[in-house]
Amino acid sequence: MSPKVSKEHKEQRRANILNAAKDVFIEHGYEHTTMKHIMDAANVSRGGLYQYFLNKEDVFETILEEDLQLNLNELEEVLREKVHSHWDLLLETIYGEERQPNDDMNSLAPSKLEFFITGRNDKRRREFGKARYYNGLKLYSAIIEQGQQKGEFCTKFDSDIIARSIIAFIDGLAFDHSILPKEDLKMKQQSALFRDYLKTILGVE
Repeated sequence: MSPKVSKEHKEQRRANILNAAKDVFIEHGYEHTTMKHIMDAANVSRGGLYQYFLNKEDVFETILEEDLQLNLNELEEVLREKVHSHWDLLLETIYGEERQPNDDMNSLAPSKLEFFITGRNDKRRREFGKARYYNGLKLYSAIIEQGQQKGEFCTKFDSDIIARSIIAFIDGLAFDHSILPKEDLKMKQQSALFRDYLKTILGVE
């Protein structure tokens, strides 16, 4: 009789597989990743991998679902907590904890974009793409709208439109990042220019 595996152990093994899978998708991109790549990176048997996931798409969709939930949690925090500086919060949401433009891109962003573009005619992928977009829209729009209500931001432009321009900029960089050498992308310079654009339209001193 085989030993009983605890629920905690199963959850940890599943999390380990997903973490390894993220590294694989970052290295190979979505289309070129195989279940064999994930199996080797996670150091699990074929049966051990298929016990949790049906195929590569199932693995990637699980990663997306967890990211979407994380975004929703962030949105709830934004709506619930009192914020000292909405400008600092907006910069942190776009650029990370340092709040400064840099040459770093969310490493998984090009694979996510690849997943959505190559599956643009697939209903499930379109639904994931829409959920990702609208969650991001809610997050950025909520920060900007609250800043406008507090008098920190100018109200000349609608928060929804500004939020959409942020998403368009980030997704555009992700697309360029997937096809251009890093030195040709000039991400830091573009990001700094976009920050100044936001300062101008939001009326930040």
